[in-house]
Amino acid sequence: MRAIIVSQSGGANGFGVEHLPDPEPAAGQVRIRMAGAAVNPADLHIIDGFGRKMAGVDPDRRLGVGLDVAGVVDMAAPDVHDLSIGTPVAAMTFAHAPHSAAGAAAEYVIVPAVDVAPVPDGVDLLDAATVPLNSLTADQLLARLGPSRGRRLLVTGAAGGVGGYAVGLAALAGWAVTGLARASDADFLTRAGAAETITSLEGAAGFDAVLDAALLNGAALRAVRDHGIYAGVFPGLEPKPERGITITSGVVVPDGHRLRELLALTAQGRLEARRAGTVPLENAVQAYQALRDGGQRGRWVLTP
Repeated sequence: MRAIIVSQSGGANGFGVEHLPDPEPAAGQVRIRMAGAAVNPADLHIIDGFGRKMAGVDPDRRLGVGLDVAGVVDMAAPDVHDLSIGTPVAAMTFAHAPHSAAGAAAEYVIVPAVDVAPVPDGVDLLDAATVPLNSLTADQLLARLGPSRGRRLLVTGAAGGVGGYAVGLAALAGWAVTGLARASDADFLTRAGAAETITSLEGAAGFDAVLDAALLNGAALRAVRDHGIYAGVFPGLEPKPERGITITSGVVVPDGHRLRELLALTAQGRLEARRAGTVPLENAVQAYQALRDGGQRGRWVLTP
């Protein structure tokens, strides 16, 4: 199979498409024939070497990239009974590090069956590839904020991958959501369920909680009321606590059951899957550069 592999040196010229043996599923796993693999900031961390250090991976190890995959089940272990061959599915996977040479950016992806969710009718597989990582990250961070009870939530980076899902899911849960984003994103935020949109933090104050998808740290913390709660998206980079504010963050974990529900909300139009563009594996550098340039809305998706 073909897969994007990052050499030990990493960097802009340290990755490319390589040919690897086709993988086979072990107990409890399925093999997905990839239709689309979303590009995320975590891929850049692997390419640039930062993610390798964070994960404690051997600096000499060659790594794959990609955490989101959608495609069709084409092989399953004998003990997997609920995902038949030919089922369209999506999943979030940490297969690329440190357990496997390839990630989701590969023709075939091995994933634990419990982490896989069928893609419902009405959701294009390439769109489905953009859903797992960002929606699960937003969902799991929101769970750290406690019950909504009509409380006020500020989401920074509200038009981004994680932020967009945070706005939509928080609104569905009953939060009064304010989204911080560009003025040009107001229509999207309104569709997602934001009660208010702002373009700067000037004057922003008194929020019960903030989900800081834009990594504004101290600036976002100042918008939280005393004894409120701050949720960061990158463990270790949170601001120091002050004024009795609870500081939390977390690393997203795969959850096939919850992903099934999130994909159902996508099919119903209650969450919006956004795709910035689509390129084949061989042209992945185009998608990575677009991500580096910033300002994208939705995720680039790689195809076989």
